[in-house]
Amino acid sequence: DTFSLKRKTALVTGAARGIGRTLAESLLRADATVILVDVNTENLTRTTEAFRREGLDVHHILCDLSQPEQIDSLADQVRKQFVRLDVLINNAGVVIGHDTMQYPLEDWEKTMQINLRAPFLLTQRLAGLMQERGGSIINVTSINAERGFPDTPAYVAAKGGLKMLTKALAVDLGRFGIRVNNIGPGYFITDMTKQSYEDPQLRQQRTDRTALGRWGTLQDLVGLTILLASDASSYITGQDIYVDGGWLAKGL
Repeated sequence: DTFSLKRKTALVTGAARGIGRTLAESLLRADATVILVDVNTENLTRTTEAFRREGLDVHHILCDLSQPEQIDSLADQVRKQFVRLDVLINNAGVVIGHDTMQYPLEDWEKTMQINLRAPFLLTQRLAGLMQERGGSIINVTSINAERGFPDTPAYVAAKGGLKMLTKALAVDLGRFGIRVNNIGPGYFITDMTKQSYEDPQLRQQRTDRTALGRWGTLQDLVGLTILLASDASSYITGQDIYVDGGWLAKGL
């Protein structure tokens, strides 16, 4: 029972595919009620229906996280429909690559809105539902919060900002028993990295950067997610936990 999420309610952003879908599914299979949030109507509906066919307690809310008024509407729906919120996973993110010297301002702004501003606004709007019983907020960062990658200045800056936002929120929300931590994935096989993975040279370059000699699979994130969402991590807050196969630890 240490890792049980029975009677807990969780909200996961970017939940219709990739990492977000896997995290949401892991919570559902640990007996949580899960609210899926995504901007893609078709993917969101398909994912929700697939989980419901298995009898899992899943709900969904369509939301464009780049729009503050939609975040306000989302928060209102959650407050009206659910008595409590125990887990918030800020997973949704975008990465837009351009040469730094010609990086478009609109792409910089969009990246910051979704990757950094939205987690702050969601925490601000929803943490009140956790104040009585405590809760867990999990922000999905990246090894880019620690390392610069080429032609992605906005993404690297946003993930670095989210890393430090987590520490600030952990301090401010600790008095309510709300824990705030980061999960930082390395290179995983997802739609976002598909192009790199299918290029034999790039795939090998990234494989060689790890200590374990492989890319991550989505299942590699499940155990840590359950740990941080459950009461098993009741004295863990303000931490960066990287799931990167040893990428950040490896020198030569």
